[in-house]
Amino acid sequence: MESQKQEEYSVTIPLLLASDKETKAEDHQIAAAAATTTGTSSFFNACFNGLNALSGVGILSVPYALASGGWLSLLLLFTIAISTFYTGLLIQRCMDADPTIKSYPDIGHRAFGKTGRIIVSVTMNIELYLVATGFLILEGDNLSNLLPEMGLEFYGINISGKKSFVVIVAAIILPTIWLNSMSILSYISASGVLASLIILGSILWVGEFDGVGFEEKGKLVNWKGMPSAISLYAFCYCAHPVFPTLYTSMRDQRQFKKVLLLCFIFCTITYSSMAILGYLMFGSNLNSQITLNLPTDKLSSRIAICTTLVNPIAKYALMVTPIVDTLEERFLSFYNTRKFSLLIRTSLVISTVVVALSLPFFGYLMSLVGAFLSVTASIILPCLCYLKISGSYRRLGFESVVIGLIVVIGVVVAVVGTYTAVVDIVREM
Repeated sequence: MESQKQEEYSVTIPLLLASDKETKAEDHQIAAAAATTTGTSSFFNACFNGLNALSGVGILSVPYALASGGWLSLLLLFTIAISTFYTGLLIQRCMDADPTIKSYPDIGHRAFGKTGRIIVSVTMNIELYLVATGFLILEGDNLSNLLPEMGLEFYGINISGKKSFVVIVAAIILPTIWLNSMSILSYISASGVLASLIILGSILWVGEFDGVGFEEKGKLVNWKGMPSAISLYAFCYCAHPVFPTLYTSMRDQRQFKKVLLLCFIFCTITYSSMAILGYLMFGSNLNSQITLNLPTDKLSSRIAICTTLVNPIAKYALMVTPIVDTLEERFLSFYNTRKFSLLIRTSLVISTVVVALSLPFFGYLMSLVGAFLSVTASIILPCLCYLKISGSYRRLGFESVVIGLIVVIGVVVAVVGTYTAVVDIVREM
């Protein structure tokens, strides 16, 4: 039961299904026999779920990524988009090869046994943990930018600026972690694509009508900043753990390729548009989040900042739920009490606060996530799992060569990007 619970929560974006009755009937079918599951989501709902999975806080960092790598790095954004779209299709092929696969850890287990499941699960959970930590840093940065004079006194200790907002936001989020039902937060957080469009529209308005303009020329290429740029671009396409559940939720699973294509095209247009607008507006002066560059006295800027603030608060609990489930599955067999469950959840929030206060570098932290975890989960693992499950590694063909090349490039990007991000973090500490 706990294992099933873990798999259901491997998706951090809620899937909109046709009805509760149909969903319950589907659950009974899955429990009764290991067979191909046809879900209840329509083509439109599947597109909505896919867009929300791909739309996240990465949109705030793509202008900074472009500023880091220069105009030519946009080609890398498109290359990563194409590569991750292809690896998404490889995930579909893995699931078609074995109808008992229902989640991303299942794919790892089918390919490499228990070790594969552990690698996939650990990668997913660490990524979710660091993204949740990034949410706190993002909230602290933007609230401090909006209310620079705000401070906090705690038992005689003065906590000022960003740190105080990280603590305040964590206190607001904490009760949502205690909830066993995430249904309300799920639908609030499902507004990711709408939030991205609002932020993009607000940025465009600031540039066109609020006196900022689009006069910056920027650099053609900055080789020194290219590893950070690639890592941040990769972070934008880290939704692959969601794809297995998205696929099984669809009524007509033959349309999955179309859903994936539409989602990737839409999100790539959104990401590239935000990157270009931000770079033209602020050039090399861009901060790790474009909202930190906006003039806070303008209404459009406040709309962008407030929209940025709402979604992470709603998504935080959903992000850490798979981690909570893993910990509770491990420990509640010995201490099966509600108090101990609350202790686990509270300790998890406190730990993310400690990390956020110790490493308050949003751009560098997301670069680390993108290079080490997103590249692993979205590029390397799908390729390796497909080669193993399909048996393609036994024969030399065009596609197997292409997949092998993607893996090699992915490993190089992961190593170089991770090293660069760690060096940047250490330098700032």
